[in-house]
Parts: sequence; C-alpha cells; structure tokens
Amino acid sequence: MRTMKRSALSLSRSAGRFTAGARVLPSFLIVGAQRCGTTSLYRALAQHPLLLKPVLHKGVHYFDMAYDRGLRWYRAHFPLQAGAALLGRRHGGPAHAYESSPYYLFHPLAGERIAATLPGVKLVVLVRDPVERACSAHAHELARGFETESHLETALELEEQRLAGADELLRALPYALHHSHRHHAYVTRSRYADQLDRLEPLFGRDRILVLDSHRFFAHPEAVYDRVLEFLEVPHLGYPVFERHNGRALPRPVPPALERSLRERFEPYDARLARWLGEEPSWRR
Repeated sequence: MRTMKRSALSLSRSAGRFTAGARVLPSFLIVGAQRCGTTSLYRALAQHPLLLKPVLHKGVHYFDMAYDRGLRWYRAHFPLQAGAALLGRRHGGPAHAYESSPYYLFHPLAGERIAATLPGVKLVVLVRDPVERACSAHAHELARGFETESHLETALELEEQRLAGADELLRALPYALHHSHRHHAYVTRSRYADQLDRLEPLFGRDRILVLDSHRFFAHPEAVYDRVLEFLEVPHLGYPVFERHNGRALPRPVPPALERSLRERFEPYDARLARWLGEEPSWRR
C-alpha cells in the first residue's frame, strides 16, 4: 500500500512538473507557528470552494527545505489555472491557492525567498501559549523519533548547544539542512515576536495576519471570518471545524519549570500585543 502511494505521488509530481507553467502560485501562505493549530486552520480553509490547497500534501516546504528544486518544482504542487478560473466564475470571485509549512516562520531565509518569489503574497501566522507550544513540540518530536531526550528539562537544557551556529550555517550554505534547527528549537521557536519582526520589513504589517490559536479553537467562526476578510474572499458558509494533530504530553510539566518558562517568555509575549491587537489570551 505504501509503495503504491509513493508511486502515485511520483506520477503526480511528474505530471505537475510537465504542466507547471499552467498552474497557479499561492496568493497566501500559512507560515506557522509549529504546533499552533496550522493543520486545523488549513483543513477548515480547504473546505472553501475558492481556496485551493496543494494537489499532493499540506506542506510543500519549498522555501525552507527544497528551494534548490526550483520554481517549476514548486508550481507543480498547485492546481491548474483553468480549473481555478472555472471555480472563480462559478462562485463569483477569484480562486486563491495556498499551502501551510510551519517551518517557514522560523527558517532564517524563508521570508526573503517568499518575498522575492511571491510578490504581494499574504501570510497567516498562528500563535499559542509559548509554554504549551514548547512542551507540545517536544512531545511531537519525541513521538516522531526526531528527539532522543525523553525528559523535557534535558531537551531544553540542550537547546542552546544544539542550535549554536545554526542560523549562520543556513545563511552561509543556503541549501543546507540543520536537524536541530528544525526539530529541537522548543523555546526559540516559541519567541514569536522575533520571527514576526524579521518578516515585517519584507512584507509590511498589512500583509501579515497573526491569530491567537486559543481564540481560534474557542470561537472558530469569528476567527474564520477574520481570515476571509484578510484574504478578501467571499463568505460562502462555514466549514466543519475540527482539531487536528493534537498530542497529549507524556507527563505533566513540573510547576517550577512552567514558571521559569513563563518568565522567560514574558517580554516576547508583550511584543505580540501589537500584532494581535490585544494582549495574548494566555497572559490575561
């Protein structure tokens, strides 16, 4: 079964590359943050007839992991222009392709590459309680086999050492990959304000929408409305909202560690207010 799926994907990619010039490029991207509800939002938006997800899978990871493959490879992942135009005529508005690759927010070169390749693109960012995100990311990487330290405290202690020089390496060798930068940045990837501040000069404040994922899960209709307004897409009813990729922590977070992390994140959370238009929900 797995071999058949790989063969089907390979065939689809080959067909996509052959017709790449006739395919649409994304007009918006969900760029992160990891473990913040990106899959849930992606699947909710995919139910809108004018929002076109990639043909093969959710995250293409072109601007972080596969930039050396070239733009034709990237275009091959998206629907044909003819089909998008047909949907636009049927539903009374232009169709918009999109993808969701949560590493884009954190990769030091992804923002520059996106801005150069997709002028006018809009970015959607989800953020959550950074303490919860860091703990959830550790559990996620542990379950997938990318983390070998089963104790969260040990993994957090190792983070600075594991990530030392990673940004510099990725900038010096643009097509390089760094395992720990992608899989072990628990605290660093939870400092959302640093990553948003890096994107702002490239895209401008008006083309970046930052959403509190706790509000998305508590009031999905209101947040969905806000996303459609940001994208300038007509409202055609509500999708079925479901929570995807949730993962329980293997053990409770020690109270002392939680307090310490919350203190470390406080200045970064304070800087988020201007992006959210209010204080983050987890700081209230």
